[in-house]
Amino acid sequence: MKRPRLLAMAIAVSSAVIFFLMTTTALQVVASVVEHTFIVSQVNMTHLCKETLITVVNGQLPGPMIEITEGDTVVVHVINKSPYNITIHWHGVKQQLNCWADGVPMITQCPILPNHNFTYRFDVAGQEGTLWWHAHVAFLRGTLHGAFIIRPRHGISSYPFPKPHMEIPIIIGEWWDKDDITQVDRDLKMSITDDNPSASTINGELGDLYNCSGVSEDGYVLDVEPGKTYLLRVINAALFAEYYLKIAGHKFTVVAADANYVKPYATDVLAIAPGETLDALVVADAPSGGRYYMVALPNQAPKPDPQVPLHITRAIVQYSSGSHGHGNGAAPAPADNVPAAPEMPDQHDTMTSFYFHGNLTSLHRARRLARVADEHLFITLGLGSVCRNGQYSCKREGGEGSEVIIVSTINNISYQCPALAAPLLESHYRRTSAMDVLQELPDRPPSVFNFTDETLIPFGAKEARLEATSRGTVARRFRHGAVVDVVFQSMAVMSSDSNPMHLHGHDMFVLAQGIGNYDAARDMAKYNLMDPPVRNTVLVPRLGWAAVRFVADNPGIWYMHCHYEFHLSMGMTALFIVEDGPTVDTSLPPPPKDFRTCAHDDSLMQDELYLQSTESEPPHMRGL
Repeated sequence: MKRPRLLAMAIAVSSAVIFFLMTTTALQVVASVVEHTFIVSQVNMTHLCKETLITVVNGQLPGPMIEITEGDTVVVHVINKSPYNITIHWHGVKQQLNCWADGVPMITQCPILPNHNFTYRFDVAGQEGTLWWHAHVAFLRGTLHGAFIIRPRHGISSYPFPKPHMEIPIIIGEWWDKDDITQVDRDLKMSITDDNPSASTINGELGDLYNCSGVSEDGYVLDVEPGKTYLLRVINAALFAEYYLKIAGHKFTVVAADANYVKPYATDVLAIAPGETLDALVVADAPSGGRYYMVALPNQAPKPDPQVPLHITRAIVQYSSGSHGHGNGAAPAPADNVPAAPEMPDQHDTMTSFYFHGNLTSLHRARRLARVADEHLFITLGLGSVCRNGQYSCKREGGEGSEVIIVSTINNISYQCPALAAPLLESHYRRTSAMDVLQELPDRPPSVFNFTDETLIPFGAKEARLEATSRGTVARRFRHGAVVDVVFQSMAVMSSDSNPMHLHGHDMFVLAQGIGNYDAARDMAKYNLMDPPVRNTVLVPRLGWAAVRFVADNPGIWYMHCHYEFHLSMGMTALFIVEDGPTVDTSLPPPPKDFRTCAHDDSLMQDELYLQSTESEPPHMRGL
């Protein structure tokens, strides 16, 4: 509907300033510094007949796209004119020997306070494909996000797939008609779970399934030319749901996932969980002149899991004979040219996602995949409860009444950020006593039972016996260079959700997945040690498990968490600490010279990470 007038100015502000550093004459390879300025502020946007104040970068939703070449250095100046404390996380960027730039509040840096600035500097080496950036504070990534595209050093002609005519970012998101979206985070911490998005979006547009007083919302339009091949760079930036994406009359060929190439996989549906990215080729080979819906449908676990409103969104792919652009730029099609609609999976169909993820394999043989792991973790992912007000005993049974707070857990411990005067990474580097607050993540859960027993989903006496959990700043230390196997097991206690698990600073080899309870004697034989897909976000299936392997070769403190925002808010997080190696090149360097200390006198609690400024009236930039 109505968009901010600041868009043109925002594009100018965010335009990259390129400084050439070196040129290799033979191959014309250029390493550059790509520089952006992100102005974080608030604008009014109108959807569904309501004006909503949202927090964005440079007046845009989605935010500005960063486009670089592998080997470049990225510099982003963040100017915080919003009333919230902010950090920016570069999702999937490995930040080798540069954990300081990872963007996690009070773990790697102090939050950027209102009316303060901060500059991120990092190199991007050894990675190609689609990543993204987003805020890492409470629910603010719902509107503070954008694409991060890394092209090959030797140009797009070096793509290991047919050169596309055009590359198109497709960002799936949600629209929340809340002026203060961080209230959802506070609600979840008090077991108030009735907050839900009002709509789904594609590239910030709600689409024609939504209306205001009978007038349809604008939808994203992709103009294509017959016979041309398009590379869709698909990102799930949603807070609450995995999505299925289909285009009527067309097929996809998936060629990359999480900025790692995969063997070309032909499919008519994409399954993409929060945090994941997919690169997929689409050939415009449908009848010319037609219009076709691109539909994004969120899935969810069936009853007896709690049900949330279903918010489908759709864009339009339309054919033109001479278009050279994309995205809402074409002349309107005749009113009687109704787009064809695809047949979508059922909203409760989670097996389509299971098979989709299982069909992805790496394009290249896994050269660095060790045959034997040094450490083994079995990690359960689920819900539990803690007594309110720090009590030791209370009535359970699913949080009914007011005696318990529902939390999410990793091996029956719910993550809680402690009171901190400085980021944990700084304390780790300087080896201070602040690290004493950490509680070790155990190798396995405290008890073994039928983790996927669906009779544990409804509240009642049976699941109540398994609810009790604890809180702590849970962490696990790894020797530099250790090869680590992790089996993630989704559980059914009070909920049977899948779990998209994201590890900062590392990629993971996905060795296998399965439905039901993991059985090492049976399931290790299924491990793919030849060409496993490599991901930074691994979807652990509903009532199932996923086995991954990673090499702890990047020193620092790295967040490992579920990318469903409700699970993150409720505590499904642990810290993975990678120790220094034996040399300078394998050790965490000192903090950057301009690394800032926290600009406050008191320790910063987790609930203060997103607090609005109380010192001055927050600056507002209001759009139309």
